[in-house]
Amino acid sequence: MDLKDRITSTLKDALKSKDSVAVSTLRMVNAAIKDHEIVLRGEGKTPEVSEADVIAILGKMVKQRQESAKAYRDGGRAELAAGEEAEIGVLETFLPRQLDDAETAAAIDAAIAETGAETIRDMGKVMGVLKSEHAGQLDMGKVGGLVKGKLG
Repeated sequence: MDLKDRITSTLKDALKSKDSVAVSTLRMVNAAIKDHEIVLRGEGKTPEVSEADVIAILGKMVKQRQESAKAYRDGGRAELAAGEEAEIGVLETFLPRQLDDAETAAAIDAAIAETGAETIRDMGKVMGVLKSEHAGQLDMGKVGGLVKGKLG
């Protein structure tokens, strides 16, 4: 079962169990996927959303909610932050497991070795390999700093 089908199936289960947080979150995911299909159609491409596209959409949604939760916490709105974190919990069930620090360092070392990167100018090659091989498993913002530290 592909990721889109899993999301649809989980939405049906959430509707049956009356889990309002999961229902609203998964409906937002489906809307984001539909929006992506519309963009693809507008570009003249086939409107078939790939697994990697869905993972990217989910990752973006998690990041948005993390930023919102932080803003709510900083503003003293713990109840709103808790709502955002509940949505993050629903979204993360569909994402691949995140690599820990040791696994991230090993992935960076492997990508550097694979590309033969030696200087900071080779950073794009390394990031491209990491993005293709570890889609959804790495926070590319954090990884960028680590790669820069190793190459710089």
